[in-house]
Amino acid sequence: MRIVIAGAGEVGTHLAKMLSNEEQDIIVIDVEYKKLEPLENYNLLTYQGSAISFNDLNAIKTGYCDLFIAVTKSEARNILACSMAKRLGAKKTVARVDNDEFFNAKWREHINQLGIDHLIYPEMLAAKEISSALKRTWARNWFELFDGELIVVGVKIRSNAVICNQMLKDVSNISHYLHVSAIKRNREIIIPRGDDRVEENDIVYIATTRDHIDEVREACGKTQSPVDNVLIVGGNDIAEQLIKKLGKSVDIKIIEEDLNRCDELSQRYPNCRLVQGDFRDSELSEEESVSNYDAFIALGENSAVNMMACMMAKTNYVPKTIAQVEDIQFINEAEALNIGTIVNKKLLASSRIYQILIDADEDNARCLALADAEVAEVIVQEGDRVTRAPVKDLKLSRDFTIAGLVRDGKGQLVNGNTQIVAGDHVVVFCLQGAIHKLDKYFS
Repeated sequence: MRIVIAGAGEVGTHLAKMLSNEEQDIIVIDVEYKKLEPLENYNLLTYQGSAISFNDLNAIKTGYCDLFIAVTKSEARNILACSMAKRLGAKKTVARVDNDEFFNAKWREHINQLGIDHLIYPEMLAAKEISSALKRTWARNWFELFDGELIVVGVKIRSNAVICNQMLKDVSNISHYLHVSAIKRNREIIIPRGDDRVEENDIVYIATTRDHIDEVREACGKTQSPVDNVLIVGGNDIAEQLIKKLGKSVDIKIIEEDLNRCDELSQRYPNCRLVQGDFRDSELSEEESVSNYDAFIALGENSAVNMMACMMAKTNYVPKTIAQVEDIQFINEAEALNIGTIVNKKLLASSRIYQILIDADEDNARCLALADAEVAEVIVQEGDRVTRAPVKDLKLSRDFTIAGLVRDGKGQLVNGNTQIVAGDHVVVFCLQGAIHKLDKYFS
């Protein structure tokens, strides 16, 4: 598949690196060479030029691309670039925008007429992720696959968990409705086998079906805490999108340094309480009594400050804490600390684009799930090696595991005795960069 990425900013660069592991034909275009230079060691091409120049778009053969992705910092530039690419012959286009007005259904036809097939608004995706986390305070991550027929949940394991210190081959005796698909331990992802053990402080990624979520929660020793009031530090676009999602169902207070931004938000959302100030000010943080809140959300620009703020909230017994961590290199550190759910716009935007890639490549659908692992959704074909024997006899690579499948529209987990058949939609957990190893087992 030929993919053009316009914009070598944070989202474009991260997406290009991820896709370069999958043997796609990728070219990244940007006007600044210094942004392209770090990509030169990856399995892709770069081109210094403008995404809104017909000459430059023709030079990289945009008209022959299967997917054109515009993720520059400029919303207007992204829209124009997609329109030009579509006019040149690009099959599908994706534009990053910064305005939720574009998602209004009544403008959908106009957007399509401009030559834009899909829109990406990272801040809206982040708000959706946070909203989901507030509904399930016991989970760190929540992924719904195949319209929710299969669910993958990330959970930090404490000593009170039933599955703690259990070997995976014995976990099935505790619950037949969970499949430990990956373990994050000491900043490293492990694709486990039956003789691996779940340890305290592991983050485990468990596949299950929607009917057995409560059993998974109980096996992990977790309880669901109601969220009636939320304290948000940082009144950025994510905060604004979150206000819209939560509506009046939750009592919201926002601490924001910029006085003008405080005035804007207070006028637009009179149901929210705005406090102007710096949360790092000890007098202000004491005055706001963090311990009185059900959830604390740190959305500041500085990842380290957000992480520290959540740690402080945890020491004040706030049940749910969420931190925006935009520096990908900090994610492993953040997950090793006791700071709750981590939100990263780049990963969320990449995940959404992976989902769009599903439509462009129907044989093998992918969904980026984590910073250092991937989830592949694969449609099994007649004659695939994976259909020749039960899972326990397939001698699968240590780099991936088959977590679950959907057959005849119904989700089910996979164990060693499962016989996969043609037509099954299976979910596979892979270490980052190992997705190409699936070719040995799947068409």
